[in-house]
Amino acid sequence: MANTINIKNKRASFEFEFLEKFTAGIQLTGTEIKSIRAGKASIVEGYCFLKDGELFIKNMYIAEYEQGTYNNHNPKRDRKLLLNKSEINKLERKKKDVGLTIVPLRLFINANGYAKLEIALAKGKKLHDKREDLKSKDAKRSMDRALKK
Repeated sequence: MANTINIKNKRASFEFEFLEKFTAGIQLTGTEIKSIRAGKASIVEGYCFLKDGELFIKNMYIAEYEQGTYNNHNPKRDRKLLLNKSEINKLERKKKDVGLTIVPLRLFINANGYAKLEIALAKGKKLHDKREDLKSKDAKRSMDRALKK
């Protein structure tokens, strides 16, 4: 079960340049982890923010659990991310630089069965950087096609 759930934020690599990556735990309720194990989550619209020395993720969507009763959760609630104090302090110091943000990259379940979120300290790309990425992807794709023939 550990390797079956791997929910990615594909837009993040197109929109941002990653400076440093971290793996954080997530504080979840029972119905939330059941929905994640069913693969019904999305982190595309999510972003991370610091509040009172703690790290939270906002707009991460986890669908309501079908068999959940009145115990069901709010799909887009803020969820606390679990990192070491030294890592949070490092993120706080670096986030003070203008133009840096913390974005979620990948939601997965580790070998022990815990839900983890891979986050990155990122810098937004300019329009010409995005065009350059598209050009390099097209060139690579055309070279691969030429090699297959």
